[in-house]
This record gives sequence, structure tokens and C-alpha cells, in this order.
Amino acid sequence: MEEIENNSTQMEKHENSADEEIKRLTNELAKVNQELANAYLDGIETLRYTVEAKDPYTKGHSDRVSEYSVLLGRKIGLSEEDINTLKIGGLFHDIGKIGISDNILLKSERLTDDEYLEIKNHPEIGVNILSKSKIFASILPIVQHHHEKYDGTGYPGALEGEKIPYLARIVSIADSFDAMASRRPYRYSLSMEVIKREIEKGKGTQFDPRISDKFIEILENDVETIKEIQDKY
Repeated sequence: MEEIENNSTQMEKHENSADEEIKRLTNELAKVNQELANAYLDGIETLRYTVEAKDPYTKGHSDRVSEYSVLLGRKIGLSEEDINTLKIGGLFHDIGKIGISDNILLKSERLTDDEYLEIKNHPEIGVNILSKSKIFASILPIVQHHHEKYDGTGYPGALEGEKIPYLARIVSIADSFDAMASRRPYRYSLSMEVIKREIEKGKGTQFDPRISDKFIEILENDVETIKEIQDKY
């Protein structure tokens, strides 16, 4: 009987030791995976800043788009998970421009048809860059489809209406707003009233009508918040 109890005790010790070793290895693996994810994220961040450093007119653009998207997402009442996806997706939506020629990206005049065709490749380039890591899986629809239009005339998929990923529709209007509110080599920034009219005009063609209405509400009632974001970057 005593021998059986001793064997049982030893077995428990072995099991406890094995459990501890498994727990240690699991923690080590999680730590290594996190370090790899952080290193990849740092690398992508470097690419993002490289894109903006190439073109002074787009400096801070992705940060602003990220914040406008989050502001709109909260206005709509999205979950924190979706809000976080909007935040990261806004930051990296234009990462594919790293693959666009400087002659096009830095051109001060309006693009030719051929040049426009080349710059339209940047969503797919962005997806190719980010799809190498699972940590960016949730933002790929934003990166790929933020230039789709509600009437199906956008790119790269010519998706229409509800077929456009919902979060991409949010980033699309935030992206367009920042483009209109920012100075460009070929024009000055547009006034808030002109921008509101443009968004109203784009309801159902370029933008999701319901999302447009929510964003116009922000432009009318949260002017100080918009200004704080613009001043920050």
C-alpha cells in the first residue's frame, strides 16, 4: 500500500513538472511571437512614415484618417473591436503607395490617365505587404477597398453598395474628407461648407448615404474635435 502511494506521489510530481514545463514553453512561445509581431509592426510603421516622408503634402494624412474614422465609428456606435480595426486600418490604408513611382507620387500637376492607372494599384500593393502577417488580417478589407464607390465605379473591385466592406466605407469618407480639407499642390484646402456640400452630393454615388449623414453630423457638431485632430498633425 505504501509503495502504491509513493508511486502515485511520484506520478503527480512528474505530471506537475510536465505541466509547468508546458506552461513555460507556452509563455516563451507567446513572448517570441509577440516580439516577432512587434518587429513586423515596427517595419510596417517605418514603411508608412517613408511614404509620408516622400510627399510633404500627405504628411500626417494617415494619422488624421485614422482619427476621423474612429470618431465616425464611435458616432455610429461600433464595438471597441471595430473601433480598433478602424484605427489601425486608417493608419495603414495607404501603405501600398510605397510601391508607386516618386514621379507620380510627387507630381504637382494633376495626373494623366496612365499615371492614375498606376496609382490605382496601391490598394493591392498594400494588401500584398500586409498579408504576410496574420496580425493585419482584420484591416485587409479596409486597405483593399477604401477607394470603392457606393455606385460601383470605384476600385480595385468595382464593388457596389453593401458589397463594400462596412469599415472600408467609413475609412473611405474619412480619407476623402482629409483630402478635401488638406492643401494640395494644385489647390488650396476647401472650406467646411464646401466639403459638406461635396459629401452631400456624393451620397449614394461615392459614399454610403447613412454613413455620410453621420459624418455630416460630426462636421456640424464636433468642429472643435476636427480642428484638434488637424492641429495635432
